This record gives sequence, C-alpha cells and structure tokens, in this order.
Amino acid sequence: MLRLSTLALLACSTPVLAQEINVYSHRQPELIQPLVDAFTAETGIKVNVAFVDKGMAERLQAEGDRSPADLVLTVDIARLMQIVDADVTQAVQSDVLEANIPAELRDPNDHWFGLTSRARVVYASKDRVGPGEVTTYEDLASDKWKGRLCTRSGLHDYNVALLGAMIVHHDEEAATRWAEGLKANLAKKPDGGDRDQVKAIAAGECDIALGNTYYMGQMLADPEQKAWAETVNIVFPTFEGGGTHLNISGVAMTKSAPNKENALKFMEWLSGDHAQKIYAETNYEFPVKPGVERSDLVKSWGEFTPDATPLAEIAAARAAALKIMETVDFDG
Repeated sequence: MLRLSTLALLACSTPVLAQEINVYSHRQPELIQPLVDAFTAETGIKVNVAFVDKGMAERLQAEGDRSPADLVLTVDIARLMQIVDADVTQAVQSDVLEANIPAELRDPNDHWFGLTSRARVVYASKDRVGPGEVTTYEDLASDKWKGRLCTRSGLHDYNVALLGAMIVHHDEEAATRWAEGLKANLAKKPDGGDRDQVKAIAAGECDIALGNTYYMGQMLADPEQKAWAETVNIVFPTFEGGGTHLNISGVAMTKSAPNKENALKFMEWLSGDHAQKIYAETNYEFPVKPGVERSDLVKSWGEFTPDATPLAEIAAARAAALKIMETVDFDG
C-alpha cells in the first residue's frame, strides 16, 4: 500500500506535458494570429509564434538540436529554400499534404510546402494609365514608363524573386538590361513597402508601381489607406511567352522539432479547408488547395494566367538576381 500511495503521489506531482508547438515566422504576427486562434480552438494545441524577420537560417543553425522551433513559416520561396539549404529542416511524409497541395507548390523532397500564393502585379493609376497600357513585365523597362514607375527596394525578396523569374525566362544578360531599364524609369529612389508605392501614386509622384496582390485588400481594410487604394487598378502583367509571376508563403518542419506530432497536425491543418478559407478571407491571398475559392474581393480583381515557371528554379536564380541588383545599383 505504501508503494502504491507513493506512486500515486508521484503521478500527481508529475506535470502533464503541454500540448503546444513553437513556430519561427517571417510573416507578420497579425497575419498569423487568426490561423493560430482557429487551430488552438479546434485542437487545444497552443501555438507559440516568434517573429524572426532576419537571420532565421543562421539562428536555427546556431541553436542546433537545442532549438525550440518546430516549424518555420516564410513569405517567399527563396527564403524557404535558404532554410532548407542550411540543413535545418526535415522531410515530412503526409498523405494529407500531398492531397491538399499541388505538386508544383511543394518540394519534391518533402522539405517545404506552399500554403498560399500571391501575384506580383502592377498597381496602375486610374486617371493616368489607360486600359491595356500595362502589358508585360518586360515592357515595364521601356521608355514609355520613364519617370512613371515606383517600387520598393530592388534588394527586397519580392523584387529579387521577380528578377529571378526574369532570369529563368530569358538569361542573366537580358535580366540585367531589364533591371537597368526599370531603374531608368523610376520616378523616385526605391523606399518603403508596396503600400507606400500606392500612396505615391495617389500623391501623383508616379503612375505605376510593383506590388503584391494582397496589399490591396489590406489597404481597403484600413480607413487611412483606403483612399490610396481607390486611386489604382490592379493589372496582371505576364512574361513574354509566360504568365503572371506568383510567389508563395510556405512552411517547413525543423530538424530539431521537439513537438513533431503536433507540428505535423498544424501543417496539415494549414493546408485544409478551414485554414485556406481564413487565408483567402483574412489575408486576401490565393488558396493553394484546389476547390477553396478566393474571397469575393480577390475575385473582383480579375482572372489571370499564373506563370508556370517552377518556384525551385526561381529560388535557384536568387544569387544571380541579387548580384544584378547590386551591379546596376538599383537602389542608388
């Protein structure tokens, strides 16, 4: 009886392991929170999110097996590939992920998985840019746009990925000429984010700007920024012989993953109907799961043909794209 009582006391004093996972995220916390809240409400699993804007791969390498991170969430295929190439992730086999995410939006080696996509488009002034005036990405470097273009830094991941796609479609020499042409057409020095470029259009500083589609939804939901958004149209350029450039947000499981089972549950849940609908309605992004509709607002921006360039090829061109941006001194 003494031994049984002792065991009972020990059992009562032993803490129950918390049901939780830890996520390192490149994505802004406010974009993740609705998903975190819904997942926890459905499963009881707590999600701890640490916003890591820079140096995620280096941080995971430094932490090694001691890292508390189970998953990483990123906003760009190149960042996702940097983390995978740093050898800090592990392959994940999941019938659910394979069923929910098209093959072209996940790693053939099962290390990364796309969760949403977004298009890199042109915001065009309703007053100063006519219908059909914006055509291809290549045409943005033509003289007709001289002094009319705004964009954020050429070294930002979104613009580097677009230039990487230009390299894949053509070659480095052609991509360099294109970057030089874009720089020559700038109305002002690159600065700020995509929404700042729309503000500049509203102020008459430029007529067109590069931007991601979901920023339009964010601006329309912000009373201060709605007026900017209402001065522009979204136009979907294409590559010559291709479609409109897409990028993804994605997820990967860390090699250390102390809560692997729960982490997989979160990955699978993020690819499912409920999460994909939250992405569509709250973040104004394109769901990756077939059959999940875009939000009414996103659908109102029009249909387009996504570019078929494999995202892995675009990521592989990142180093060359960065070198081109530095060589042409795009931000200078």
